[in-house]
Amino acid sequence: MEEREGEVRWDGLCSRDAATRAAALDTIGQAVLRRSETIAPEAAVPSSRAADGLLLPAARNGLSEVLARLLMLSKRCPFPDVREKSEAILGGVQELGIRIPRPLGHGPSRFIPEKETIQVGNEDAAMHTLFAESFATLGRLDNVTLVMVFHPQYLESFLKTQHYLLQMDGPLPLHYRHYIGIMAAARHQCSYLVNLHVNDFLHVGGDPKWLNGLENAPQKLQNLGELNKMLAHRPWLITKEHIEQLLKTEENSWSLAELIHAVVLLTHYHSLASFTFGCGISPEIDCEGGHTFRPPSVSNYCICDITNGYHGVDEIHASPTGSIPVSIKSVCEVEALMEKMKQLQECRDEEEASQEEMATRFEREKRESMFVCSSEDEESAPTRDVSRHFEDTSYGYKDFSRHGMHVPTFRVQDYSWEDHGYSLVNRLYPDVGQLLDEKFHIAYNLTYNTMAMHKDVDTSMLRRAIWNYIHCMFGIRYDDYDYGEINQLLDRSFKVYIKTVVCTPEKTTKRMYDSFWRQFEHSEKVHVNLLLVEARMQAELLYALRAITRYMT
Repeated sequence: MEEREGEVRWDGLCSRDAATRAAALDTIGQAVLRRSETIAPEAAVPSSRAADGLLLPAARNGLSEVLARLLMLSKRCPFPDVREKSEAILGGVQELGIRIPRPLGHGPSRFIPEKETIQVGNEDAAMHTLFAESFATLGRLDNVTLVMVFHPQYLESFLKTQHYLLQMDGPLPLHYRHYIGIMAAARHQCSYLVNLHVNDFLHVGGDPKWLNGLENAPQKLQNLGELNKMLAHRPWLITKEHIEQLLKTEENSWSLAELIHAVVLLTHYHSLASFTFGCGISPEIDCEGGHTFRPPSVSNYCICDITNGYHGVDEIHASPTGSIPVSIKSVCEVEALMEKMKQLQECRDEEEASQEEMATRFEREKRESMFVCSSEDEESAPTRDVSRHFEDTSYGYKDFSRHGMHVPTFRVQDYSWEDHGYSLVNRLYPDVGQLLDEKFHIAYNLTYNTMAMHKDVDTSMLRRAIWNYIHCMFGIRYDDYDYGEINQLLDRSFKVYIKTVVCTPEKTTKRMYDSFWRQFEHSEKVHVNLLLVEARMQAELLYALRAITRYMT
């Protein structure tokens, strides 16, 4: 954070050196105290009045933002000294008669009970290293990280890739990278990611005027708007002509290396928006919707919490065990799914369908995927604060054959990530192809050989069905896969969830999350979301990279 007019500096808190952190905390404490004293009442407020809700709101001098940041640090910093000192600074402010914030909501996800997520301060040594690395890199331990950490191997790869894209040497300047992240997240009205990157954009010296709307950004970034919307909603429409337009617009043109960097960022944040909505990620504690300065009521939550969708802990987490409630019907469902997997494996061993039959099954699945939609699938107008970051707000996901439009099938045998996309990315943006490839492989191959309460289960068939179903929705076909397996393994409620999270993530609801795989652990549902994230990202990349390859040849 840049220092402006004696503004609080937070950088030292990211240090791994305890002495550096201690010095930074002392400086922060003094700066907060000075600001607090300028708005505190002349006479100290008796501590008994704190309970009456008579403390002054800290709206002036930017103090409220600083206090919200301290609240976040007191709850979410992996370094105990920072947590304790932040809490002490807040306590000192409160003693001056100034109202301090408290968190809203319960934990990093609205879908997963807080007690089932890892509590900061209770993590093991390996996880602490991961948390400390994330905090040192981002200056925060965000809610996405706290949900992804159900799968540490994937999280490590994800953080490494994201760090490289945003902060390491690359074709694009730092403020462009965060602005592109804002543009991508805004396509899905993902205010969670938009808010994070607005802060990061300003932190690296971005021009605040650009945040008033895309029309205030440089023409070069405005030109990226068309590619952004097609990648997010209809990537199959991208042609080499779109690429040519970006590369040949004279003074506002993109270089090939810059364009590859931008495409990877756009696809990264489109798919991360899917994860954010798919896992019900809560607002960060220090962001809008993550805290309140209102005092708690006697019943431990006030009317403002209720209107924001937050209810009492007992009401939300009614399950006595803290796990997803398991009914007899649910147990039967998992047994039936395992039986289908066994039968399909036996059928594979006995006979193999002809190429014609395989092609027919793919076309049937692609056609049927068009009719998978939720009962809650209504149009929702994007909010102004998010929609200003992109143009053409009416442009959204459309199925292939709507309005008689036919999109040819994309055969992976003709253009694949492994044989074509990987080398193109690595050539134009060194090391990123390798990082993405590692992340794709970890997500696709990740397994603990469990299914709900069952152990020693080979889940490869199920994981492949999920991945290929997502690619099928994008028109991407694997010649060697029998698409008849998808209908056997993925029931309607699961398909509704997958299609919503991948295509229109902003419409995902807790009901959808709860209704599929009711007998599975939350960690397994997060695992599903990792597959959705990576399969979606790879699908978008395939269309964009194929168009770039065609332009180059």
